[in-house]
Amino acid sequence: MTVQKQEKQSNIRKTTLESGLKVVTEKIESVKSVSVGIWVKTGSRNESEQQAGITHFLEHMLFKGTEKRSAFDIAQSMESVGGYLNAFTSTEYTCYYARCLDSKIESAVEVLSDMVKNSQFPEEELEKEKKVVLEEMKMYKDSPDDVVFEEFSGQIFKNHPIGRPVIGFEETVKSFTRQDLFDYMANRYQPDNLLVAVAGHAEHDELLDIVRDQLDYHQNGNTLHIKQPLIPYEVTSQTITKPIEQTHMIMGRRALNFEHPDKYLLLLANTVLGGGMSSRLHQNVREKYGYCYSISPFNQSYVDTGLFGVYTGTDIDYVDHVRELINVEFLRMKNEKVGEKELSEAKAQLKGKLLLSQENTSNRMTRLAKSEIYFNRFVTLDELVENIDAVTSEELQRFSDEFFDPTQFSETLLIPESK
Repeated sequence: MTVQKQEKQSNIRKTTLESGLKVVTEKIESVKSVSVGIWVKTGSRNESEQQAGITHFLEHMLFKGTEKRSAFDIAQSMESVGGYLNAFTSTEYTCYYARCLDSKIESAVEVLSDMVKNSQFPEEELEKEKKVVLEEMKMYKDSPDDVVFEEFSGQIFKNHPIGRPVIGFEETVKSFTRQDLFDYMANRYQPDNLLVAVAGHAEHDELLDIVRDQLDYHQNGNTLHIKQPLIPYEVTSQTITKPIEQTHMIMGRRALNFEHPDKYLLLLANTVLGGGMSSRLHQNVREKYGYCYSISPFNQSYVDTGLFGVYTGTDIDYVDHVRELINVEFLRMKNEKVGEKELSEAKAQLKGKLLLSQENTSNRMTRLAKSEIYFNRFVTLDELVENIDAVTSEELQRFSDEFFDPTQFSETLLIPESK
């Protein structure tokens, strides 16, 4: 196929094929391996209520056989040459990926493409995989931190697809048929919704030839993107019980989308509060009082919104104390400027994590893909570092004064049944 558009930026290159399929690469001369990912811009938020969990279930089923490969053949294809295959599903995208020696890149692209284009969903495998996913659900239900996060997210985004668990529900997963999977793929797995991302010792032009040969196919109509307006946020408080020993708590709120101008301010606030063992929350809740083993803030961005919170596990007798201490730190962010030394250290920590992550080709492939998915361009490390360095104490307090408003924070508590 002919090339419609091509962009080049040092060792980063992007090509959009006539079908709409995008190919982005980062050539790394210093390694002998490649990480290859086929990304589909579809996740759990693109499902109807009746389809809850189908994106994740489909990800499982793409490993269960094609026209020419059995499930064993797919698994062995990379493992037999020293590489590996895997996949993951999120709220907004799905990724099928391989890591292998640079000499095996054609095999990796061919196997992943075969899975995406030619999966058969054998009835027997379909029924077996339903059992596997139901066991996966049980595994999450046995993990209190997963349960409390799922409940918290469900409250923050009540009656919205973002608030549903990616894995779906028992009743929806049991209902899926082969035709449901074929129909979902026909709607969501179109070339204009696919992205091939490669990081490692690979030539862009050679990869293009492989992708054209193995993956590119005629667009069957444009992928339909249904608008999902956000329901106004309402502050909530809920308590649930399970037969566990420890109490698990999240305090949080809706946050910022990927393109929000204040996103670097929230990143730094998040780092000051809980970026490591020297952070405010760790020092003032665990080290000073011994109220918990771990306490950590989290910050998740989506296309149109975000999620921020602080998670901890503690004894039920300490919950009120822990809540008060977390609120003290929120108010401190609101009312006091972060000192220059502390802000400088938070910036160094953020930049260090960014740079250290670049030593792994899988991380670089993921950053390449997510940059394209969310910004339609490659966001360089220099740009990230400049934006982090540009944050001042005054700007951080201005942001914190509004964001850490205690009246905007919701809470989810998971407590032992016996208490």
